[in-house]
Amino acid sequence: MRLTPGPARDRDLDLDTVDLFDLDLYGTGDPHPVWDVMRAKAPLHHQVLPDGREFWSVTRYEDVCRVLGDHREFTSERGTVPTHLGQDDVAAGVLLTSTDPPRHTEVRRPLGSKLTARAVKSWEDSIRRSVTRFLEPALDGEVFDLAEKALLLPAIVTGPLLGIPEKDWEELVQLTAMVAAPSDPHFQLGSEAATLAISHHELVGYVTEWVKDRRDSGAEDDSLLHHLMSVRPGGAPLSDQEIALDGYSILLGANVTTPHTVSGTVQALIEWPEQFGKAQADPTLIPNLVEEGLRWTSAACNFMRYATADVPVAGGVIPAGAAVVAWIGSANRDAAQFADPHTFDITRPNAKRQIAFGFGPHFCIGAPLARLTLRVFFEELLHRFDSLDLAGEPEHLRSYFISGMTHLPVAAQKRLIP
Repeated sequence: MRLTPGPARDRDLDLDTVDLFDLDLYGTGDPHPVWDVMRAKAPLHHQVLPDGREFWSVTRYEDVCRVLGDHREFTSERGTVPTHLGQDDVAAGVLLTSTDPPRHTEVRRPLGSKLTARAVKSWEDSIRRSVTRFLEPALDGEVFDLAEKALLLPAIVTGPLLGIPEKDWEELVQLTAMVAAPSDPHFQLGSEAATLAISHHELVGYVTEWVKDRRDSGAEDDSLLHHLMSVRPGGAPLSDQEIALDGYSILLGANVTTPHTVSGTVQALIEWPEQFGKAQADPTLIPNLVEEGLRWTSAACNFMRYATADVPVAGGVIPAGAAVVAWIGSANRDAAQFADPHTFDITRPNAKRQIAFGFGPHFCIGAPLARLTLRVFFEELLHRFDSLDLAGEPEHLRSYFISGMTHLPVAAQKRLIP
């Protein structure tokens, strides 16, 4: 998906002809002008797919927050990603991402205590060492494919925290990418359905074996997956199946979005070199650079919910039982919330209002760790490199769920530090 929109489209664009599930719109096209028109003319939009599946869309910031924030009117317990549209999630009520409060809160709260900003602060030195090691190959001046390499970055950072051995990182990254973009040729195995089935089976199987090995050995550690084994929603321990499904959810959350936030923000710094210069001259701007990068990339492009009753939204009504897709990528470019939204500006005063981590009960549990990782990454990048340039054409992910890139060739000029 292009992050810097091309020329504005005719505002008389016929939205009835737009297919928001058209993979070409994201792989080689540009949905931002479409979302601009939708926010202005059809903030509640209905689409019927050729196979008969249908969904509603909300694109304005306030409406997206409402849909994601109110689990009583918009449930997560039939599925939360558009790749599941038309087939209810078989793990609903068990899988953390497909569970509403109060159970969602009972499982999430003890995990969240391990991932507060204060808790993850102790990992900063380890993360910095990992980021430094990651950036070293780019220092020799050769072309460095940031998007391709960045896929492994979250595993390098979070693998030890999750309790995942290094020998398994690459395989798990590939599997989580298959879940996120099952139609992208880099990750697809057979059909989209087959890719999803294979990746789901392998990831759940991996966590299941991980739990079994821990139980059989009696080994204990301070990893997040091990901590999951001690969670007791309602006073009862999770079953091994519940641990496996929630572990699967944690692996997805850890691996899927951060690489694309990294590569998309770096591309923005290349396209807006004055912003690169500002951040390098004033490192105190880096936390806001991270927030603007999150807004700009909106790597989790959308989430889906189901209306529990007829719900009035944006001048229309979403009927009971209907699927509704909340387009985060559009909300984060809503001019009613962000002035001049298609400009990348690391001094934007309200950048932290971005909702790239979602909103409401399912706000990303790993947000503090992601923010820390991104801050450290850009601190090291700006400290070590004097400039960055594109060394080839970016290649965008073929997905309407995750906004990202599979290739971003860059050439970096090493910074001469006295």
